[in-house]
Amino acid sequence: MRKRCKRKVYGLVNPILHALQGAAITDVAALNKLRVREVRALEAFQFGRADLRDWQDLVDMLNIAETMARGGIGPEVLPVCEQAQEALLQAGERQRAGKRMGVDGPGLVALRELAEYHDLQRTSVSRAEYERAITRTSNRIRGAAPEVKVLG
Repeated sequence: MRKRCKRKVYGLVNPILHALQGAAITDVAALNKLRVREVRALEAFQFGRADLRDWQDLVDMLNIAETMARGGIGPEVLPVCEQAQEALLQAGERQRAGKRMGVDGPGLVALRELAEYHDLQRTSVSRAEYERAITRTSNRIRGAAPEVKVLG
């Protein structure tokens, strides 16, 4: 049997449409999916039925909001990030101790404020900038930057 050339065929990308999508604000449908996950996680923490996925959703939101704030996009969120981080640390410790994962009143208020601030952050920048913040956050976590505190 003869060898055959197996060329990779890549789909064509419309460069103008790709540039417009990157420069535009993130579409409402994608943002609504994120908002629904965050609201469900907040409700789960409020009613004491949170699990690790809810906790991870809020931790991801916290990390991205903090990275964007340190990058100059909404620096007023940093004190709220610290309060939310402490609340999530306590929730993780409670879960490890065999209790229900939940937060106290001030922690829940901090998490709600954080969700509002982060929604303002991501709607005020372009999609490309938001994706860059997500990439920067994952690189900081993976690279074990000195300011990174491991919550899990």
